[in-house]
Amino acid sequence: MTVLGFTVVILWIVVLVLAAVIFALARQIGVLYERISPVGALVNESGPKIGESSPVFTLPNLTGKPVILGKPGSRSTLVFFLSTTCPICKKMLPVLKSMRSSEGAWLDVILASDGDEDKHRSLIEKADLKDFPYVLSADLGITYRVARLPFAVLLNPDGVVSAKGLVNNREQLESLFNATETGHASIQGFLEAKGIGAAHGA
Repeated sequence: MTVLGFTVVILWIVVLVLAAVIFALARQIGVLYERISPVGALVNESGPKIGESSPVFTLPNLTGKPVILGKPGSRSTLVFFLSTTCPICKKMLPVLKSMRSSEGAWLDVILASDGDEDKHRSLIEKADLKDFPYVLSADLGITYRVARLPFAVLLNPDGVVSAKGLVNNREQLESLFNATETGHASIQGFLEAKGIGAAHGA
């Protein structure tokens, strides 16, 4: 019994030490989480700037009627630039479907690209994108100075550019909406205005 009791005591000590270690690690993770700034979309400074009106485009649509983009209306518009050869673009398609469903009360999502129409029609079939307006226009990409993909532009109901940037994941795509809600061009701009970026750099 003495040996058994001693073993139980040792086991309890080990359990308490492990609990203390786990608590300390959890606390450190929380501290790190607070110190790490959210990474928003990588803003492209060229092309129409945040707060400027977008040029108005009337564009052919591979999945329906022609699309008029940039004209004032009652809803916001997210233009998502993609390519048939871009793996990250394809990875983002399920995110766009989810976002289109969750934000559909106020947001229209338009897919945009250029190039071989047959390849895009094939992508529409394989990825089941028939519910999205899908426009092909080299001029649209040139106007917004789209150099890297995937790239997104958010227009408010007045046709004004609310946010834009390179979006490689859901967090960066949602940061376009967050940036608009805060009244800043980007999450980075919001953090700098609050002095958070400077504090992190210290």
